[in-house]
Amino acid sequence: MKIQMLYNTENAFVLKSYRELRQTLWLFKLINKPWLVNLLTKALNLALKIGLPVNGVLKATIFKQFCGGETIHETKSVVNSLYKANVRSILDYSVEGEEDDHAFDSALKELIKIIETAHNNPAIPYTCIKLTGFVQSYLLEKVSLKKEFTESENQDWILFLKRMENLFETATEMNVPVYIDAEESWLQPAIDLLAEGFMLRYNKEKHIVLTTLQMYRHDRLSYLHKLIALSQNNNIKLGIKLVRGAYLERENARALEMNYPTPMQKTKEDTDRDFNKAIEICLDHIDLIMLCAGTHNEISTLFLLDEMKKRNIANDHPNVYFSQLYGMSDHITMNLAAENYNVTKYVPYGPVRSVVPYLIRRANENTSIAGQMSRELELVTQEKVRRDRNKLLN
Repeated sequence: MKIQMLYNTENAFVLKSYRELRQTLWLFKLINKPWLVNLLTKALNLALKIGLPVNGVLKATIFKQFCGGETIHETKSVVNSLYKANVRSILDYSVEGEEDDHAFDSALKELIKIIETAHNNPAIPYTCIKLTGFVQSYLLEKVSLKKEFTESENQDWILFLKRMENLFETATEMNVPVYIDAEESWLQPAIDLLAEGFMLRYNKEKHIVLTTLQMYRHDRLSYLHKLIALSQNNNIKLGIKLVRGAYLERENARALEMNYPTPMQKTKEDTDRDFNKAIEICLDHIDLIMLCAGTHNEISTLFLLDEMKKRNIANDHPNVYFSQLYGMSDHITMNLAAENYNVTKYVPYGPVRSVVPYLIRRANENTSIAGQMSRELELVTQEKVRRDRNKLLN
């Protein structure tokens, strides 16, 4: 496949009106300036801290670009619009930072709403969760370090397992797969252990519990082989989402501070190599593995397309999905959808103030990934020029 197929801007921005295109162009020009993102982030945090009324400005700008709405009901128009363009949606209630039973129980109720919404709905093929949304993160760290719980911690852990049982029983009944997201390396051993246990229990007939591998870790290829062996030995289905990773700076800083070897790859090229190798391994076991390639990288996307073609795997094979974040990399999403590949947008939602941490991450990641924002900006600019030219000709 040639990279030009991903740069058809007419396809990429087919869902955006001219006004929306101009708004996106304006926003991306701001995000393309790291110093400005840093300044605005500090100003936003201060405004929220002292209670300034910034909801309206946020909702009309960065929230609108990267989120589907404040409630699951508000996301309906986004979901329907995407589906008309052959793009599915992955709804995620992106409220972060609260670690108490009330927050955990609220998150569970919202996830069950998502599963019920996805039931028999081809526009929403699966969903995803972070386990830190359902249990205190320090408990996951203690499990990862094989430390014993206190009596009260043990009670909290039992409550967490009951939440997960409720969630996955509902997912099984509704036939909605659930990806467990990867998190920081000091929490990940517990997450891996839990994911494996849930897969052994719920994946005997269908892909219900799926896990995520962050390929910027140097040990994930060997772990993928372990998961395949576990699946084959126990005759269960395996679900794998491949991503590069989201915590690089935090991981390296912690390793340096605590004087242990970083779990990160030495170079980005090592990450890219392992990501593509994992694609090959998953496609070689396509009857067993449901693969989701979560990537904004054009080269890896084209690599997956070529590897599918080599193996005569149909564009719309039910076990192969591509996924990008809502508001980003529309040139990949929409051009894949036009070629009838299974492609999803990760669509976060929640109260404006509650999803601010997510929005700040999106802005910072766009400025820190080499070339990401410049490429997005260039493509939006090209589409505006194309439309302006057509207006003049007509």
